[in-house]
Amino acid sequence: MQRWPVLLFLAWVCFLFFAGIGLFMSGFLLTRIELASSSSCSDPLVPPPWERQNLPPGSCWAPQRFSKAVLVIIDALSFEFAHFNPAKASPLPYENKLSFLHYLTTSQPHHARLYRFRADPPTATMQRIKGLTTTGSLPTFIDVGSNFATYAIQEDNLLAQLVQNGRRVVFMGDDTWEGLFPKKFFRSYFFPSFNVKDLHTVDNGILQHLYPAVDSGEWDVLIAHFLGVDHCGHKHGPDHPEMAKKLTQMNEMLRALVDHLGNDTLLLVAGDHGMTETGDHGGDSEKEVNAALFVYSRRPLFATGPPEEPEAIPQVNLVPTVALLLGVPIPYSNIGEVMAELFSGDSDTVSAALQQLSVYHINAKQVNRFLHSYSLVARALPAEQLQRLQQLFSGAVEEHTQLLAQVQGATLVPPELESRLGSLISRFQLYLREARAVCTQSWARFHPLRMVGGCTLIAASCLLCYMASELATLSDSFYRSCLLYPLLWGSGVAVLLGLAHAFTQEGLDLLLMLSCAAAASQLGFFWHWWGRHPKRARLAGSQPPLASVGLRQRLRARVAPFLLASLVMLLVGKLHWDGRLTMPEGPKQQLLGFSSYRREIWYLLCLVAMLLVCVRLSGFFHQCREEIPQCRPSLFLSPLASLRNTRAKNLFYLLCVALLAGLVYAVRSWLRHYGNLNSSDPLVLFVRWGFPLVVLCIACYWAVASSAEDSLGKLQELVQVAVVAFPWAVYGLASVGLLLLLCNPMTVFAKDTRESSGSIVTPYLGVPSSEVDFLHVIPQIYKRMQESQNCFVERGSCRATVAAYGLGSVYSAALVIALTLLGFLLMLLHSERLSLAFLLLFLEAFLLLHIHTRARGLAGDAEPFSVPWYAVISWLLAASQFFYSTGHQPIFPAIHWNAAFVGFHLDHSTNLLPAVLVGANTFASHILFAVGCPLLLLWPFVCEMPSSQRRKPKKEPREELQEVEKHMMEMRLRESPEKFSTALLQLGLKYFFVLGTQLLACVCAAMVLRRHLMVWKVFAPKFLFESLGFVVSSICLLLGISLVMRVDCAVSTWFSKLQLR
Repeated sequence: MQRWPVLLFLAWVCFLFFAGIGLFMSGFLLTRIELASSSSCSDPLVPPPWERQNLPPGSCWAPQRFSKAVLVIIDALSFEFAHFNPAKASPLPYENKLSFLHYLTTSQPHHARLYRFRADPPTATMQRIKGLTTTGSLPTFIDVGSNFATYAIQEDNLLAQLVQNGRRVVFMGDDTWEGLFPKKFFRSYFFPSFNVKDLHTVDNGILQHLYPAVDSGEWDVLIAHFLGVDHCGHKHGPDHPEMAKKLTQMNEMLRALVDHLGNDTLLLVAGDHGMTETGDHGGDSEKEVNAALFVYSRRPLFATGPPEEPEAIPQVNLVPTVALLLGVPIPYSNIGEVMAELFSGDSDTVSAALQQLSVYHINAKQVNRFLHSYSLVARALPAEQLQRLQQLFSGAVEEHTQLLAQVQGATLVPPELESRLGSLISRFQLYLREARAVCTQSWARFHPLRMVGGCTLIAASCLLCYMASELATLSDSFYRSCLLYPLLWGSGVAVLLGLAHAFTQEGLDLLLMLSCAAAASQLGFFWHWWGRHPKRARLAGSQPPLASVGLRQRLRARVAPFLLASLVMLLVGKLHWDGRLTMPEGPKQQLLGFSSYRREIWYLLCLVAMLLVCVRLSGFFHQCREEIPQCRPSLFLSPLASLRNTRAKNLFYLLCVALLAGLVYAVRSWLRHYGNLNSSDPLVLFVRWGFPLVVLCIACYWAVASSAEDSLGKLQELVQVAVVAFPWAVYGLASVGLLLLLCNPMTVFAKDTRESSGSIVTPYLGVPSSEVDFLHVIPQIYKRMQESQNCFVERGSCRATVAAYGLGSVYSAALVIALTLLGFLLMLLHSERLSLAFLLLFLEAFLLLHIHTRARGLAGDAEPFSVPWYAVISWLLAASQFFYSTGHQPIFPAIHWNAAFVGFHLDHSTNLLPAVLVGANTFASHILFAVGCPLLLLWPFVCEMPSSQRRKPKKEPREELQEVEKHMMEMRLRESPEKFSTALLQLGLKYFFVLGTQLLACVCAAMVLRRHLMVWKVFAPKFLFESLGFVVSSICLLLGISLVMRVDCAVSTWFSKLQLR
């Protein structure tokens, strides 16, 4: 078998796809340019002085209204949580719990106010921190990837301005701030934030330090970031008693905090984002972007009372407002609009309007300066819109200057003055809001050339996979010509680009260089085959895959099952059309063998019916998207701990454990049926005893995890230890099993009773040195095995030989064992009741394999070494189907973050391990189906039945036995090692072609609809999930094929040892 050429060719194809994905992503997910400039007190942004305004010493740009400020961030504080509705007699757990905010608003209307705080998507915590309290700018979509691997903010921000101007900033809470603002805090108390199951560690840690820190007075700005509400939403959802407890705790915290505040302190209580009905966030649904902001001071803040309906303000407006209230410059890149009403105080109407105009003037000058600087660097802002904004700005500033001169000259009477002031305020507001809208549109800019290049690379890679899969059997020099020449072309282009960069001394764009090398290698492939085999390159006689592959660009949770069921029914219809499901007419002696043929037909139809039932049942495990308001998420997605009915919890627990044990029983029965459990090798012993032990550990983990909150006292400590210990036991046992499988994947028991005479004749001396030498050994060994079987049947005396058990299914057995171990790990990372979905997954895969085998037998397929296209497409459709049927959706709020803490009680020290755990949870179906893909080639050999010969007259018993013995199951693959290698290569290329077609559809949709309203809500997340799924599937496919080759190497070693005996 040609092992390394096959793996290298498939790895090269993966590289081509990866280069296309990277190139497209670099043009599609661009971040905005961050300016290095920063604001300072000496900037000429102060408006012309007027007689009623004098800047006190130490103030920058505007008079300092407060010397201290306390910012309390309650993560995921939705407006629904903060709003109080007295008319509700029976409020939900998250309603009417923050009653103290309502008390302050009603009792002190000029001192307190509640706002709707509109977040800009994406609503992930790090992006909200950037826009909410620091830079005053908008985060971009690509920043979501940095949410759990934060980087220090280099752009000018509010904290940097406070520190530069000598203010002492104290922080306590979410440790995300530590990565964003290193060495910026006068004093800090960081607590681990990633463990969403922990509701109290961060909050209790803050409460321990909050009141002593406030009373000490050694601070100018104090920030407290509470996480309990957000974590409670992730764990239980908002409609849960725990949410009521957590919000009540926040209410009491605010009540006590107000008592510790001085008259010169401003209190801000803000939510960084909202929360969906399931407690998630990350997207841009109304519930996710609708947060709350509460402002309070012992001094009067507002000239008028609150409006009937709370005002909605963007979150970026907070940064310029806080900066001017504290007397520090507004950050350079801010595009927010100052909340001017906070500068009115208890002044009269004219004085309040003049103060508001002053801060609007400063705010407009700062935004205008930023737009001018950004347009010079990025040149991405439309010139026409910039010109219009400049006209609005110049007109407003000029009118403000004239108005101040008229006020100083007392030439305006109050009614006319009030009208002019109101009109001018509206003009400044219009300028600031239109400037923000222009930036919002422009920062969704793309690099069209890179996007087209990435899309072309992916499309060419798909074409290459299709051509190579059809041409693999047409040339003896396929591995040399199809791999060597493209690699030489690609390496040459990479070297030339590297030398060019070295001579020009320009910055090396590694991604662009790799993409050019990939494109060159593709051109080398097409040029070589078009030049040497023009007719073959055109593939005139090849049959294309089914057209249903192209439909997968619209793949969604309901479409994948429909396409899978349709494809299977199409297969049955084709068999019927070809006359394979009808009984041919003939003499009675020919009809004697048709009873078994009739059984095969009914067996196929029963398999199809069972598959359709599995497809239908898988629909009970789907997660919902916010675009479907009438949808309700599956009850099976929530963990057992969320069930309040003890009896229902126990019944579900027993059912899950029973299904887990049933899976182990089915796998062991299958291995025993084919003789793969007869030896005493370590791997076989592990399957016998290790599998039940893994099931026991998972069952114990489910038991303690579902009752962890009900235990008390010392039992609680034991439960916390068990919640960590049992998953680690599963990790350890599964790792041991996989290592044993890698070291010795043979599950064959050989009974050697040969005599010394009659040695095997070989054309060489000594030990076989190549695969060709084994071709002379294997047929003779099997001939001896057949002779031994014949002697046993005839009950005669003959020379003893070798009896091997499990040799005919040795490849499939290794894959089944690997898939079972991976299934254990992946079920551990999901909630308990999703084990039902995994059982359906394994059952559906088993049915697909048998349908594929029976359909090929009935169709009389003469080429057993080629997997048909419909089998590969149905396999991948099932993988996509179970992505949704394991509770996932291609959106960020649907990610199961809890998987990162299965086996971990505290926070992680690195982001790599939680990323692996969450990725394995998300792409569980991709992993299982990709690793198990070689079974599509192996299964027909395992289930080898001479179905095509059952149309012939019935033979004598001995002749029938000889016919059966000719079918050596998977050992037929070793009779033709070149065909075996080619078959694996073809299967891998077909798998990549179908995966690549799906990826290409998502890439094209994202590129064509990049200006669509829903691009960041639908198309961009779908592209990211599809790309990650492709990467995971391709790597796992290589691992599955590598495992088959490792088994083949072990079989060769086994045969060599057998010959030497």
